[in-house]
Amino acid sequence: MIRAGRRGGADWWLFAAVGGLMVISPLVVWSATQNGQADGGAGGVTYLVKQLINIAIGLVLMVVAMRTDYRMIRLLTPIVYLGSVLGLILVLAIGTNVNGHKAWIQFGPVSIQPAEFAKLAVVVSMALVIAERSERRGRTMHVVTPRDLLAMLALVVPPALLIILQPDLGTEIVLGVTVFGVLAVAGTPAKWLAGMAATTLVGIAVVVQAHVLKQYQIDRFMAFTNPNLDRQGAGFNVQQAKIAIGDGGWFGQGLFHGQVTRSGLVPEQHTDFIFTVVGEELGLIGALVVVGLLGVILWRCLVIARNSPDMFGRVCAAGFATWFGFEAFENAGMCVGIMPVTGVPMPFVSYGGSAMFACLAAVGLLQNFHRRTS
Repeated sequence: MIRAGRRGGADWWLFAAVGGLMVISPLVVWSATQNGQADGGAGGVTYLVKQLINIAIGLVLMVVAMRTDYRMIRLLTPIVYLGSVLGLILVLAIGTNVNGHKAWIQFGPVSIQPAEFAKLAVVVSMALVIAERSERRGRTMHVVTPRDLLAMLALVVPPALLIILQPDLGTEIVLGVTVFGVLAVAGTPAKWLAGMAATTLVGIAVVVQAHVLKQYQIDRFMAFTNPNLDRQGAGFNVQQAKIAIGDGGWFGQGLFHGQVTRSGLVPEQHTDFIFTVVGEELGLIGALVVVGLLGVILWRCLVIARNSPDMFGRVCAAGFATWFGFEAFENAGMCVGIMPVTGVPMPFVSYGGSAMFACLAAVGLLQNFHRRTS
């Protein structure tokens, strides 16, 4: 059933912002991989083509999500959730170990990162639970009860545990913040949110003490708290990232002309540190353009959430805003040294298929929700 329940118009502000990032992404990925020091030593053209394919597939998913009947989306949500959990189980069993954690499933030349889809699955699943409970009570606005809270958290626990076992600390943090945002929008009392925040901090301490995290992840956090502690080791990435962004000045050194980028001194520059390419080659103005486009996406998420006629669309849109907003802040923040290095991508910009697919599928859902209100 590939038709929308209501034939409203598209959100062109959202389309324009996403389109702008779709133009910037392959260019900066191409530039970041010109030196041949990206994974596997492939040249820039190879990564350019792969990223264009990622974008094309993501756009197809976006259109499908946008055009699928709203009722069908709700019916498919449990399947999406179960599929994401199954993917997280499979990655622990047969996944490929990359950079110290087992997060990818390899299918020939294609690698899938199930944790990226888990972010989307958790948001829509939590939204469905609270929407169905509020609808049974005949309310469009809702105050979360203890049973509601337990029902939503029960959906969070399996993927959260499976992700920390990889261990993928960055995705775990993004998921946690996103869940917190979903609970807040759903109507969870502030004192409960404060209690969960405190419990989360205790849980982090337990995870550290239990030695679940890899040593390099602990070293990254220590380098964040004291940048001069290990400038040639755990702190090297951030030091080089700061140099690259600082060298960009107002207008940048020009696309494909960044000295630090061309030298390959910033590890994982096409993925985790893609924002350094923007800063060095496009300058502060280019960085502000990227941040501005992301800001427009967040604005439209919140507008769609506010205008949504039901709880499902409202909570989903607000959850996507939390996901995109925090992930972008964390990615840019770790490039300039105000956040610890956790390995999260820049939404809609970093190289990678799974992250691009999940983000563009979420945009398709946002457009679907918007069409029902316009």
